Amino acid sequence: MSSLIEFARGFFATTIAFNGNSLSVTWGSLIFAFVLPVVGLFLVIRVLVFFVKRLLAKSPMKEETRSRVMRWFRIVYRLVFLFVVALLAADLLGDQIMESLQSVIGFLREPFFTSGNTSISVVTLLLLVPIFYAATWAGNSTRRVLEQGVLDRLSLDASRKFSIVSLSRYGVMIIVAVIGLSIVGINLSSLAVIFGVLGLGIGFGLQGVVANLFAGLMIILSRPIKEGDRVQIAGLEGDVKQIRVLYSVVNTLSDETLIIPNREIVENIVHNQSYDQPSIILFTDVQVSYRSDLDKVKAVLTRVGEESSFLHDGKQPRVLFRSFDDSGITVTLAVPIRSAIERHIATSEIMMDIWRAFRGTGIEIPFPQMDLYVKQVPPALEPGGEST
Repeated sequence: MSSLIEFARGFFATTIAFNGNSLSVTWGSLIFAFVLPVVGLFLVIRVLVFFVKRLLAKSPMKEETRSRVMRWFRIVYRLVFLFVVALLAADLLGDQIMESLQSVIGFLREPFFTSGNTSISVVTLLLLVPIFYAATWAGNSTRRVLEQGVLDRLSLDASRKFSIVSLSRYGVMIIVAVIGLSIVGINLSSLAVIFGVLGLGIGFGLQGVVANLFAGLMIILSRPIKEGDRVQIAGLEGDVKQIRVLYSVVNTLSDETLIIPNREIVENIVHNQSYDQPSIILFTDVQVSYRSDLDKVKAVLTRVGEESSFLHDGKQPRVLFRSFDDSGITVTLAVPIRSAIERHIATSEIMMDIWRAFRGTGIEIPFPQMDLYVKQVPPALEPGGEST
């Protein structure tokens, strides 16, 4: 135990040496004067964030106002946190703060990989973050400009607009990323050699990624699905929310999110209910009694279809007599509706309208029944017969 205490005392009293330079800071002062206060401040901020969220959730403010208040609160506490960390670091280092910063910067700029004219250091890797952030921002800005300004003035269908927007977005992202990498001193030809060598080793492991990449490009170019389509994939129905290079996002009717690799969409059958147009024909089956007047049934169902609020403008419903079944005659009402997204709601409303119309006109919807005809009564069951 005494040896452990002596080791701890020696460790806390040891002066920190960084990048060949000895600082006038010990490990003990670093831990107790900097690390622990920073950790404590972080925990205090997390507690404040928790209580602020609780207070905003109970407040009568609108959701948009609460989001704005929470966003500004995050900005403030992050600035306060950085300011306090900077003060603690300045107080800890004292007069050696400039020398320490120069040592840290020199260490970060020291290349750990060199190939031709390309030198990669920690600073280079840190600069990649704003580069890719700028590429993402430029791609999203290009998408917004095309969607809200340029393409609205052109008479193009939704599929072509989607392809143009997607290709333009990724093209701008690639251009900005290439320019940024050139600015920080990364030679793309050297990167190509590096990735080529790495590809020999990990090519088999990335086959799925490459397949999904090319499948994503095929989806963007051939447009079997686009964002906003109502589709059925793997037995689940939902709306396409996003189409990325490697995967697509589908939100199901039960508000679940499916992350589907693009190769699954290209290689399998996808039921796209709104491929070239959003409208579909909704078929609703109903049975009527054999005693019903079929001309009257047809007229009532036609009126139900024509008066439906989901009927597509300029379209007419149709009534089809499908089959003579055991309990009644099966009739189908075919109603063209505006959008496949409204299919389930429209089905419910049309069925309710049919029920009300049949009750108002006396048309009977039969229930399953069976007639039993007895040709001969057993003697034991006849009146006066002998029972066994």
